[in-house]
Amino acid sequence: MVKYVLTSFYILLFQLANVQVSFASDLISLFQLKGDFIQGGLIRGHLPTEGKLLLDGKKVFITHSGDFAFGFGRDAAKQSELVWITADGSRETQQLQIKQRQYRIQKINGLPVDKVTPRTRAQKLHIKKDIALTSEARSHQSSYLGFVQKFIWPAAGRISGVYGSQRVLNGQPRRPHFGLDIAGPTGSRVIAPADGQVVVAEPDMYFSGGTVIIDHGGGVFSSFLHLSKINVRLLQMVKQGEAIAEMGASGRVTGPHLDWRINWFNIRLDPAKLVSAKPPAKVQVREKRHDKIPPRKLILPAGGKHD
Repeated sequence: MVKYVLTSFYILLFQLANVQVSFASDLISLFQLKGDFIQGGLIRGHLPTEGKLLLDGKKVFITHSGDFAFGFGRDAAKQSELVWITADGSRETQQLQIKQRQYRIQKINGLPVDKVTPRTRAQKLHIKKDIALTSEARSHQSSYLGFVQKFIWPAAGRISGVYGSQRVLNGQPRRPHFGLDIAGPTGSRVIAPADGQVVVAEPDMYFSGGTVIIDHGGGVFSSFLHLSKINVRLLQMVKQGEAIAEMGASGRVTGPHLDWRINWFNIRLDPAKLVSAKPPAKVQVREKRHDKIPPRKLILPAGGKHD
């Protein structure tokens, strides 16, 4: 009887081991990875058991619930490596194929010279301060779960600029555009595309003018640029669909629009990959709740900021 029980036990262990190996051989299925494996794409998934994830050698932040996200930048290579390190230290690896894209060249003329090439010391200090503020805000790791939601359009209007396009300002080539531009009248409502916490609410940044950044958790952040009015305060929690600001023409622009951006930490992603094909004719505004502001839930990365 004892021999029979032991034999059955070892057979069960063997079967479980085979199941684990077969699952691990396809990490996309195991972690339920969803999203576009393309330059600018955001991938979301869930770790069903203990362990760590590495993307191209860098640790992927995993929330308390086991949810996580990662993304591929504008010029990401054709292949990325995803590694799962299990609780017992074993490693499973999968190569991810990243679709490559072609980007538009956009020419914009008639901008003030000082907005194209800042010259004064005060202008340069302003820009340096803005960069430090936004970089610090996006360096933190929080376990909010807004990033797992299905994102909605933050504004109604016409798409006037797309992610990845190369801009030539007054004849001078500049860095690629990393946002999705939605044109509309000044004062048009801007709503939260997903739940999160306001981590930047600045009325006068040099290039982006009125600016709001929301932390959706998992290293995913939304930025809203060129606002005419900000209707939220720093550290306020917001729900998907709540009005957070109004569209405008502040900062370096030629007309009123919303420049919506998505980041995975410092990697800039394409917002268009998270929503339907085009903005709605009208946004549905959710009534605000006046909750108390909780302390920001931070899990600081070991050894400094996330790369």
